[in-house]
Amino acid sequence: MSLQQLRQISVTSHHFQIQPLIPYPIQISTPPKNPFLTTTLSHKPTHSSSSSSTKTQDNGIPIEDVKILVKFKSRHNFIRVLQVSRKADHPFADSRLLLLDTPGNIHSISFRFKSFTDTYFDVFATLPPILPPGPVAILGFGAGSAARLCLELYPELVIHGWELDPSVIAVGREYFGLERLEKQYPDRLFIYIGNALKASVRDGFSGIFVDLFSQGSLIPELQDPNTWEVLKRCLRKGGRVMVNVGGSCVEAEDKRRDGKVVMEESLKAMRRVFGENLFVLSLGNRKEDSSIALTGDLPDLEAWKKVLPGSLRCYVDMWTQFCV
Repeated sequence: MSLQQLRQISVTSHHFQIQPLIPYPIQISTPPKNPFLTTTLSHKPTHSSSSSSTKTQDNGIPIEDVKILVKFKSRHNFIRVLQVSRKADHPFADSRLLLLDTPGNIHSISFRFKSFTDTYFDVFATLPPILPPGPVAILGFGAGSAARLCLELYPELVIHGWELDPSVIAVGREYFGLERLEKQYPDRLFIYIGNALKASVRDGFSGIFVDLFSQGSLIPELQDPNTWEVLKRCLRKGGRVMVNVGGSCVEAEDKRRDGKVVMEESLKAMRRVFGENLFVLSLGNRKEDSSIALTGDLPDLEAWKKVLPGSLRCYVDMWTQFCV
């Protein structure tokens, strides 16, 4: 997944604001000191990055640089696809964004001329090298951002993706190149419409990506240890789960579901199932932070780095053990 997860989108002559699915990562050093910053699209111009400043949510994309390609309500989501101008002075320049839910959370991102997104999808792409042989699952497929990157990086990887909303898959095929991706990898990419928590394959998965949000919040099932017990049983020996658990940046439709509280409850539920073999990567040190969780023993970090593309190696050192 999860870059999230969430804020209301409004379009007027003066304002256009979006809360991303997760805080948007901007690498300002290696490793980045503050790599994930929340991004806002607004009428306020974005200033260029320099050694003394970075683009933040206060420096949004001018509304004239954003075009809404499609906007409609499906059975499960309020769906919007945005095109950001290549001339925009912003890290999202020349990208296409999939927004879901009333809050307007970015659930997929695609750039025309680059594969890496500088979002949590890149963190997801570090997982396959530390998995045993076998297929992986993506629970909460979206428009295929995580799948596209992993398929390109790992030629032997087979992905099974689950998405509840068929309209999301249809939008992915039409606006995010998903149909082309399916034709390019017919024996490596399999997409299913249905409840992701019922995902299964014969002999189990070597790894599972969990990126499950609804109405702007992690689904309630992820705060239940029984859900993680089921997912654990879906893993092969040595398999791992990587989860977009959100954080304080998450603004749900139901204001009672505080993003930080829901994240902590989800991590505690995971801890009851996976014990001390649970690690967290914080996607920022700002108020609007978000996190990724990883199960299993932490592998040899230097060996892990060696099998990753250079731009992904910085994430390896960012994992810390989760403590209740």
